[in-house]
Amino acid sequence: MKPTRSRGLLRRNFLAGLSSGALAALSGRSAVSAQPPEVRNPRATDGDERAQPVWDEMLTLTVGVDSGDMMGSSDRVLQAAVDSVARLGGGTVKLLPGTWQLRNSVVIPSRTRLIGSGVDTVLTRPASVSTELAADSDWYDQEITLRDASGFRLGDGVVLRATNPHNGAMTVIKRTLIARSGNRICLNDGLRENLWLSGKPTCDSLYPLLTGEHSADVTIEDLALDGNRGETGHLDGNYGGCIFLQDCKRYTIRRVTTRNNNGDGISFQICHDVVVQDCHSHDNADLGVHPGSGSQRPVIIGNRLERNSQGLFWCWGVKFGLAQNNVIDGNHLYGVSIGHNDTDNIMSHNVIRNSGTFGVLFRNEDRGLDFWPNRNVLEHNTIENSGGEDGVAIEVLGKVRDLRFTGNRILESRAPEKRTGIRISTEAGKIEMSENSITGFQTAIRDQRAIQP
Repeated sequence: MKPTRSRGLLRRNFLAGLSSGALAALSGRSAVSAQPPEVRNPRATDGDERAQPVWDEMLTLTVGVDSGDMMGSSDRVLQAAVDSVARLGGGTVKLLPGTWQLRNSVVIPSRTRLIGSGVDTVLTRPASVSTELAADSDWYDQEITLRDASGFRLGDGVVLRATNPHNGAMTVIKRTLIARSGNRICLNDGLRENLWLSGKPTCDSLYPLLTGEHSADVTIEDLALDGNRGETGHLDGNYGGCIFLQDCKRYTIRRVTTRNNNGDGISFQICHDVVVQDCHSHDNADLGVHPGSGSQRPVIIGNRLERNSQGLFWCWGVKFGLAQNNVIDGNHLYGVSIGHNDTDNIMSHNVIRNSGTFGVLFRNEDRGLDFWPNRNVLEHNTIENSGGEDGVAIEVLGKVRDLRFTGNRILESRAPEKRTGIRISTEAGKIEMSENSITGFQTAIRDQRAIQP
């Protein structure tokens, strides 16, 4: 008799749950742990992205303001350059010393390297302009009507924002202006959200300076990005930054300065295996480096994160990351903040000092069954001079558990006042603490779990 569909499913589920050793026993063979052969002297093989030769020389285009293979000082020449090397399968765009004024994001394609000439290569933006929409646009439209279009040009990057008429949430749409008749403007793509006058929609010329979406294997090195914070509106790190990445993989950002942005310095959302190394992110309105929602295995090493609102902000569900050898100094709220389901990360050998409120904050994430930042490690960090007269170096909130604080130097070189080294909430679970040096505080450790009734 043929097995029924349900019996077949049960059998497959049973086999799927067996270990490799159990499967080997069932087949009468011993389990073998074999490794595939090492690839030596690889050849360029069509479609093989894993094993490729290391070439002595690769296609490189130079771009300068008044010299190079391509010349110009706008985002258009930079976009043309990266698109040109991407069309041929990848390569390097080398930016010469100079200043580029960007009216839209430069979108980085896969398998490209954007290399500057150090701090003498500067990408910046003009002052932003803002206006209200003058007519309703529906979700299927590809045009908007501006109340005042005088400050906008075709090719500009814009952000459209409104209150969602159905649920009261914020609607945020990023687009490019591509055609116009008076104040009627055509966009590069459909809206897919309603922009009704009842939601008070606005249009602002705001955009990341460099951005990537669904791209991979990219390097950005040796340049400076200046967001012109004093003359631009605010765009938060879920949508922008000097560098903003969405759904990307295997990016390396090295020796890059991100500064003076009315938002984040570097933000990446649902991006995996991103390396941020030896960068300087400073004087941004929001976050210095923002490993964003769902990002796996970020490596943040050797950076200076200074005078931002927060230095390093672990967002939602960031896991298996490493933050090491960073200097996180003078950030106005927190040096480091970690929260919603950010688990299994290591913060090691960092210097976190002069934070406005807390040196390190473990956020209270009472949103579901277990969204706290569990199983994170703080080891061998220096955390110095955190907050005001009642400041706290390490603040642990909510029901977080299985943390490890080892070998940290936690100090207060000002007067003790009402300051605390480590403060632990009444609801927190297991926290392993060993070999930490805590000096200069009124209270070294305030463990509120120990004083519960």
